Amino acid sequence: MNPALRAAATGMVAQQQRVEVIANNLANVNTTGFKRSRARFEDLLYQRIQGPAALGGEGAQALESIQVGRGTRLAAVQRIDSQGTIEQTNRPLDVAIEGAGFFQVALPDGRMGYTRDGSFTISDSGMLVTHGGYALQPEITIPTEATDVAISRTGIVTVQLANSPQPAEVGRLELVRFPNAPGLESLGENLFVETVASGTPQIGFPQEDGFGRLIQGSLETSNVEVVQEMVEMIAALRAYEVNSKAVQAGEDMSQMANGLLR
Repeated sequence: MNPALRAAATGMVAQQQRVEVIANNLANVNTTGFKRSRARFEDLLYQRIQGPAALGGEGAQALESIQVGRGTRLAAVQRIDSQGTIEQTNRPLDVAIEGAGFFQVALPDGRMGYTRDGSFTISDSGMLVTHGGYALQPEITIPTEATDVAISRTGIVTVQLANSPQPAEVGRLELVRFPNAPGLESLGENLFVETVASGTPQIGFPQEDGFGRLIQGSLETSNVEVVQEMVEMIAALRAYEVNSKAVQAGEDMSQMANGLLR
């Protein structure tokens, strides 16, 4: 096969993968705590047509080698962990993180999951859980007779009991951060798990040791910018179109060469 066809074909595959990443970003534009991703590519091996050479006599300048590239491939899909917009919901159990940190939840398989989605609910046993039913860690139980729940910016959870004039503290929310948060593995349901690339989790309290603060009655929206993604999609479409033209040009040249041999 004509090497030009192979190189252009890898470019078409790369742009298709780029569009898949963009499509996922746009699909999650309204997903709480979602972080957009970006496809990154790298060039493939090069064919050396001619090695470096020195022309002329003593003291002549060396000429660089002649190499021809053979296309591109997907190198990584990087998650961009920039802060999303804080949107007020006025729901007492909605908690947004402004700054660094993840909530930690217990998964059914025994692992610990991490999320930026702070839309919590109360289970039948009174524990704070995610919308998927995963218990927040450390566990916090809201008494059934509580009439009001307050969560401070430092994570202290207090409730108002009917028989007590003063609020009662029932627990404190903790946050977790990682040396390389984009290295976390996505599980879906707005959850991540630790990997070798993410590093070891560091646990702390909100507004302490560089952790972000909590905002009750609000949620962090997706950090996807629709206009930016549309521009990326148009650029990918044009690049795909140009690569398809290269494939067509390579095929036409092959047909011409075959016609000369007849």
